Amino acid sequence: MIEFNLDRRSGVSTYLQLVHQVKQALRLGTLRPGDKLPTAREVVDALAINPNTVLKAYRELEREGLVAGKPGLGTFVQRSIGGARLADHTALRRSLDEWVRQAHEAGLDRDDMETLFAMAMADSFREGIA
Repeated sequence: MIEFNLDRRSGVSTYLQLVHQVKQALRLGTLRPGDKLPTAREVVDALAINPNTVLKAYRELEREGLVAGKPGLGTFVQRSIGGARLADHTALRRSLDEWVRQAHEAGLDRDDMETLFAMAMADSFREGIA
């Protein structure tokens, strides 16, 4: 089961953080079709947030066809997203970790790395590589 975390300084709304975390777990294969999401009450108790925030996130995920609520049973993952296998993710993650280490050694800070990565992503998609 997924455990949600919040970054209250991120500037991203709480419900969107929940949505993004579910999508990330789906992409990484840590959540799979049939898996149950925590109940709204469990999320509220763990994060001290408004129940409506959790329900809004779950409604958004349901609207996107990623989850479905089953009355009296909970909210369940309906489909996965992303095409790569978890093994591919692991190898790519190691590569990315190495890139981050090299960038840090070269004197780049987090903002520099995020900017450089965003530029590479934008160029890649613009050129049709990705």
